[in-house]
Amino acid sequence: MESIIQVILEAGRTGIDLALYTLMPIMVVMLALMKLLDAWGVLMFITRLLSPILKPFGIPGLGIFAAVKLLLVSFAAPVASFALMAQNGTSRRHIAASLAMILVMTQANVLFPLAVFGLDVATALATSMVGGLIAAAVTYHLFARKPGWDAETPSADSVLSTSHPHKNAIRILSDGGLEGLKIVVNSIPMLVLALCFVNVLKASGAMTLLSGLLAPVMAWLNLPETAVLPLVTKFIAGGTAFMGVSMDLLQQGSLTATELNRMVGFATNPLDIVGVAIFASAGPRIGEVMRPALLGACCGLLVRGTIHLLMY
Repeated sequence: MESIIQVILEAGRTGIDLALYTLMPIMVVMLALMKLLDAWGVLMFITRLLSPILKPFGIPGLGIFAAVKLLLVSFAAPVASFALMAQNGTSRRHIAASLAMILVMTQANVLFPLAVFGLDVATALATSMVGGLIAAAVTYHLFARKPGWDAETPSADSVLSTSHPHKNAIRILSDGGLEGLKIVVNSIPMLVLALCFVNVLKASGAMTLLSGLLAPVMAWLNLPETAVLPLVTKFIAGGTAFMGVSMDLLQQGSLTATELNRMVGFATNPLDIVGVAIFASAGPRIGEVMRPALLGACCGLLVRGTIHLLMY
C-alpha cells in the first residue's frame, strides 16, 4: 500500500510542477495574444486569405479557422468550428477533409511547452501543414467520395466570428490569459493520471516487457527504447499526457531533443483515443465522417512522421 501511495504522490508532484512552472506561463501568454489577434480580426483575415488556395484540398472557411485555432491555441479549440460545420449545412465530404487535416496537425498546447526542451517549432508547423493538407486531399478526393456527401447549404463556407463587445485590449488580454489558465488547470488531472499510469507500468515491469517487444521497431526508427513510454502514453491518453511523460524523460536525461524531434511527427497531434472522442462529440454528422477522416489522417500522419525521421 505504501508503494502505491508513493507512486501516486510522485506522479502528483511531477504533474503539478509541469503544469504550474512550464505549461501555465506559456499558455497564459499565448492565449492572451491569440485573443487579441482574434479581436483585431487577424485570424479572420488569415482564414479569408487562405480560403481560395485551400479549396482544392476540400477545406472550407471553417476548416481553415479550425486549423489556425489548433496550431495557435489548443487541440480543443477547433471543436466549436466543427460543431458549427455540423449545424450550418457544410457537406460531409468537406467535414471529413477538415477533420482529417486537424487530426494530423500539431496542437499548440503541446508544441509550445515542448519548445522549451528543444522541439523545433518551425519544422513542426511546416510538416504539420504538409501532412494536414495531404490528409485532407486524400480524404476529400478518395475516402469521402460517397453518394449524398456533397450536399451543402449556401452558408456552409462561412467562418466563425468572435465578437468582443465593449472590451479594451487589456480586458481582452486578461480574458485570454484566464482561458489559458483554465486549459492548464483542466490538464492537471490528465497529466497526473498519465504520469501515475506510467509509474505503475514501470513498477510492474510491464514497460520493460513492452520496450523489449518493440525494441526492433525502435531500432529501425533510430529511437531509444525509452521512446516507447511517451508514444504508448500518447495514443492511449492523448497529447497532453505525451507532453508530460516526455518532459519528465527530458529532465531526467533519458531522452534528447533530437529524439524528441524524431517523435514529433507522430505524436503532437489529436489522432488518439482522447482526441477522436472529443471531436466525435461535436455532433452526429462529425461522427458519421469519422471513418474516412481517420483513414485520410493515417496517410497524412505517415508522410509527416517520415519527414521528421528523415530530417533528424
